[in-house]
Amino acid sequence: MSKIDYKQAGVDYSKIDPLKILAQQAAAATAGNLARHGLHEVAASRGESAYVVDCGEFYLASITECLGTKALVADATRALTGRTYYGQIAQDTIAMAINDIVTVGATPVSVHAYWAAGGSEWFHDAQRAKDLVDGWRAACDACGVAWGGGETPALAGVVANDRIDLAASCVGLVRPKSRLTLGDRLGPGDAIVLLASSGIHANGVSLARKLAERLPAGYGTKLPSGALFGEALLAPTVLYSPVTEALAAAGIVPHYCANITGHGWRKVMRHGNAFTYRFHTLPPVPEVLTFLARETGSDDRAAYGNLNMGAGFALFVAAADAERTAMVAERAGVRAFVAGVVEAGPKQVVLEPLRLTFGADDLHVRA
Repeated sequence: MSKIDYKQAGVDYSKIDPLKILAQQAAAATAGNLARHGLHEVAASRGESAYVVDCGEFYLASITECLGTKALVADATRALTGRTYYGQIAQDTIAMAINDIVTVGATPVSVHAYWAAGGSEWFHDAQRAKDLVDGWRAACDACGVAWGGGETPALAGVVANDRIDLAASCVGLVRPKSRLTLGDRLGPGDAIVLLASSGIHANGVSLARKLAERLPAGYGTKLPSGALFGEALLAPTVLYSPVTEALAAAGIVPHYCANITGHGWRKVMRHGNAFTYRFHTLPPVPEVLTFLARETGSDDRAAYGNLNMGAGFALFVAAADAERTAMVAERAGVRAFVAGVVEAGPKQVVLEPLRLTFGADDLHVRA
């Protein structure tokens, strides 16, 4: 089988990222509009995973995220097993927003749903609709957030027939304000604690879908463990807010946080300042990601540069808090690894066990 790269799967960050930067520049020009409400933005949140507004006694954080193409995997795998998997991808959708908003130290408070279907017929499948609603509510309860409402448009001609585009917005509070984590305290000597992923999460799915087209059994291909490729891809994304809330309760305020999504481990160097992020330990790679990397012919640079490869979230904490941070995470039900250290030096991510380095030119997500 010939090699498949991310561009062949339809995702080319060199084309996508310039629009993000252009949008950030235009958005920054609107910040002055907050003054009429007696508010002002926290400028350092521009280019981070969530936007932060100073409301006086507390900070308000907000984010909007979409699931991407994972619903297509659910639909295809349903044809093999009879299960809808919409409860699982409901959690994925909420996780995309929740796991972003907690990077700035916010406690998520409410979410809104955006479920855009290709036509009204999509909503007639009672089991699929019930699974989506039940899964959405369960994920909200797991994160302690209120489901405030949403929008369910039927967009024939925009969304394909019998397909749905799932997205979520989230609002959170940083209270007390000392919980804000935008990296102003990040510095050499800080430890990097990685939180384990459950699998592909919701990034890299386009690559997995492209591979499924080439596999003789498609999503029905069995992994070495016997699990179906499609079902393994649908393991729901880990919700990391229980960990960040447990850390706050334990009196641990991270110096910075990064949600490892698109761009893979390159996201570790999202902070605007130049530091070297050196890793001495790598978490175990979920079977589905090992299979995906091998079958697409992805080398370590491609795999770790685009997929989470076992690490879904990074916490940058004072060295003295590293072991306790991992312990708190484990008690919250998420496996954690004291994996690296922040050093003075050029902006780069160094994966020592793989002899692999990503430099500043490998990530362009902020203006």
